[in-house]
Amino acid sequence: MRFLIIDDSAVDAHALTSALQTLGHEVDRHENTKDAMNAIETGNYDVVFLDVVMPEQDGYKFLRTMRLNPKTASQYTILCSSKKTTLEMNYGIHRAGANDYLPKPVSRETVEEILAKMPVTIPAN
Repeated sequence: MRFLIIDDSAVDAHALTSALQTLGHEVDRHENTKDAMNAIETGNYDVVFLDVVMPEQDGYKFLRTMRLNPKTASQYTILCSSKKTTLEMNYGIHRAGANDYLPKPVSRETVEEILAKMPVTIPAN
């Protein structure tokens, strides 16, 4: 599968990238949301991992913008954050529109668990 990580933390992005690549996946990364919308529109990603706390625009706001854009509205998106209270996780999924929520720090095991919850899609031939 192909993933996009949008995270301003090099350490957190590296941990997630390493876990995904170890599992045999392709990973692209953006450090902020500035050029990420274009990448999502044209990148054909299976999943976008989106950090919540970023300097220019937080992940919640960016995700709401994605959901309003016809080209990105259905993009499967997982919020990824150290904000991991039940309230924050529920807000990310129910109010901001994320498909799932992955608490940081990530591990290979937590990444495998979140990917196992994804809906199975059958490629068109």
